Amino acid sequence: MSTIIIFSIILLAVLGIAIGLLLGVAGKAFHVEVDERVTQVRECLPGNNCGGCGFPGCDGLADAIVAGTAPVNGCPVGGAPVAAEIGKIMGVDAGAATKKVAFVKCAGTCEKAKNKYEYVGIPDCRAAAAIPGAGGKACSSGCLGLGSCVDVCQFDAIHVSSDGIAVVDREKCVACGKCVDTCPKHLIELIPYASEKFKTFYMVQCSSTDKGPAVMKVCEAGCIGCGICEKSCNFDAVHVENNIAHIDPEKCRGCGLCSMKCPKKVIIDINTGLPKEAPAKKEA
Repeated sequence: MSTIIIFSIILLAVLGIAIGLLLGVAGKAFHVEVDERVTQVRECLPGNNCGGCGFPGCDGLADAIVAGTAPVNGCPVGGAPVAAEIGKIMGVDAGAATKKVAFVKCAGTCEKAKNKYEYVGIPDCRAAAAIPGAGGKACSSGCLGLGSCVDVCQFDAIHVSSDGIAVVDREKCVACGKCVDTCPKHLIELIPYASEKFKTFYMVQCSSTDKGPAVMKVCEAGCIGCGICEKSCNFDAVHVENNIAHIDPEKCRGCGLCSMKCPKKVIIDINTGLPKEAPAKKEA
């Protein structure tokens, strides 16, 4: 074996030992202590990395919970069971977390809503909303039905029905909020899954802020801001603002009077998805 080869082998061996020693020293010098609770909390989280908590994935939420910048019940996917486990790790009460679901504020089906033109393009609501006229639907606030919300849902909880509007499966929805952020018409909001005190509550299935005559020209199922619902409510739960009725789920007692009185039948029972029918008149 030549002297050059032997020298090369020795040199490589020395370099390897030197680099190993340097890495060992650097590892100790720059070592950062990791709170073991971060790992424990992360193991409790479901791992969907949906971002519904407002942090960059489950790792980000675990860091924030341990740092005290996020509540122990901050994971919308895990719900109360996960919050309870994390509460044990953190030594705090998880508290009562209100389960929420997404709600689509549009009843403008193909049968009830008019189109101003036929949209031919990328099957994406955001793309359609970006062109002149903001999509083919005549109501500027109406669901375009192209399924951008469906594409971002990891839980198979929202679909576009055969009559052209997005519908949420309340049992599958985990309130991650991705559909809310994605909808270019801002038609989707997170609402309580159920009333804490009463059997149900009612919501307005419309988001148009146009005046009544303009709404009626383009949709049979749009809120016209007539105020009958507000006048009918005895619990201060309904108010008409900017030509659209809003219902406060915390004040609604589920009597359904506003739904029965609504001339456009756009106030629905959150459990059935239907307006409340007036009781049948008794025959004399």
